[in-house]
Amino acid sequence: MTEATLLFGEGTVNITLPDRTKLLGGGDGSSRASRLEPVTDQEAAVREALARPLGLPRIHDLVHPGASVLIAFDDPTVPSFGPVRRLAIEAILQELADAGVPEENVNLVCANALHRKWTETELASILGQDLVQRFGNRLACHDAEDADNLTYLGTTPSGYDVEVHRLAAEADLTVYVNAACHLGFSGGWKSVCVGLSTWRSIRWTHTPDGMSMSVRENRMHRMLDEMGRLVESRLGRPVFKVETVLANPATIGRVWAGSVTETRAAVLELQTSMHKPRRSESEPADVVVYGLPNWSPYATFARMNPLLTLVSSGLGYLGGYIEALGKPGCSVIMATPCPDDWDLEHHPAHAEVWERVLPQTLDPYEISERFGDEYASHAGFIESYRFGVAYHPIHAILATHPLKRLKHAARVFVAGAQDPDVPRHVGFIPTSSVEEAIQQAERIHGRDCSIVCIQQFAGW
Repeated sequence: MTEATLLFGEGTVNITLPDRTKLLGGGDGSSRASRLEPVTDQEAAVREALARPLGLPRIHDLVHPGASVLIAFDDPTVPSFGPVRRLAIEAILQELADAGVPEENVNLVCANALHRKWTETELASILGQDLVQRFGNRLACHDAEDADNLTYLGTTPSGYDVEVHRLAAEADLTVYVNAACHLGFSGGWKSVCVGLSTWRSIRWTHTPDGMSMSVRENRMHRMLDEMGRLVESRLGRPVFKVETVLANPATIGRVWAGSVTETRAAVLELQTSMHKPRRSESEPADVVVYGLPNWSPYATFARMNPLLTLVSSGLGYLGGYIEALGKPGCSVIMATPCPDDWDLEHHPAHAEVWERVLPQTLDPYEISERFGDEYASHAGFIESYRFGVAYHPIHAILATHPLKRLKHAARVFVAGAQDPDVPRHVGFIPTSSVEEAIQQAERIHGRDCSIVCIQQFAGW
């Protein structure tokens, strides 16, 4: 038999698998991605990037004395726990001061899009208390429902609406600080055309088939690039970007500054060299096994819930394993305690979608068609988004999109759930352990069925 360790809620679980199991990850040398070495001096790396921008002049050459500037930055859902946001903002402020732009002419905006707004304490955890205090009411979270602070720029040649934060349209210069690029998913024009936008724009890319983490031929970013071209055309000036790839959750691996197009190209060149295509591994397996940690970017400073655990993370962020490593009709085994726990302050709409929508259908296309408009305009939940710390209600609908993976996987076993009715609620099969789930899968696929088990790196 083969021993393995999986992430499991707040900790790990040791499991025993048949000898024919192929183990991936976990530091055994078979992980698909190479690792970046951390830079030795993060502040120096950021300042060097700003001093040698790609495709644009330095910031102090892009502004005139007394100019108005917007500095936008990734919100805390981006798992970048080091000082990169603060270091970049302070270095940008110095460049602006050298050009005669006082700090009083600069606004900071957290690009939280349809994510929740963040408290002063939470923002201080990513920016530092000094920046938060210095900027006061010139530091704000983006509000995708505040019509007075939004500017509609029109439609792209393909008909995509583009709407952005008013300051991005009116400032003499917009600088965006990206704190981490997750594969091909984040960064590029997504920062502005999603992070500083509204559902009117976001709806074009955030569909069950629209989202993509691919570092090669990313369909989502093709749409975002078209939106970005419209942004710069209508504004008549470029957006300046800081783009980051982390070596670990707290430390920069590489950082670039300059135009959105050229910094994005630099990131993708590095990412493609680091990440082999998923489908180059080996023959797809009958059974795919992995564990789920008690973590999601959408539970930052909040608690997890079953929708985030089983669908958004289990089938979404980690669900890429299913199509990459599993055969059509495969069985998936997720190990997670997944308690029936709900954070109604931060995720009120998620709880309602779980209880009201998912019992009616598990088809994400039908969910979007039947319920999308209702939740996109739900007055009560929008009130909680605008004036509380709740996610925009449409985010709960977006969290169901990974259910599309059930077109590839025939069934999902959930091993170790505290309450078996939680996985049953979404049609998943509860088992007491991974070993029991393997036995059930063998009765379906045969005693000699192929198995792949992914051991994720803890803390990354």
